[in-house]
Formats: sequence, structure tokens, C-alpha cells
Amino acid sequence: MSAGEKAKAKTEQAEGKAKETVGRVVGNERMVAEGQAAQAKGDAREAKEKTKDAFRH
Repeated sequence: MSAGEKAKAKTEQAEGKAKETVGRVVGNERMVAEGQAAQAKGDAREAKEKTKDAFRH
């Protein structure tokens, strides 16, 4: 997995988790959903990179 893509995936996951947590604290369902979506995007990016790595070796 390239370092840039790995960092981007982890950043998206962390931002999503933070946004979801803040949304839950303030009671904003839209923010919770946006946080979950950002986490899912980061998870998908990480899975894509891991798959690419698996086929390289």
C-alpha cells in the first residue's frame, strides 16, 4: 500500500470517527451519518490498497 494512500485512508477513518462522535454528543443525526460515511470511504480505500498489494506480490 502506498504511504500516501494509506495515510489518506487512515485520515478519512479518523475524521469520520471524530465527526460521528461529535454528532452523537450534540444530537445531530446528519453529522453522525456523515461521519459514518467518511469512515466507510476510508475503509474502502484501505481495502482497495490491500487488494492491490496482494496482487503485486
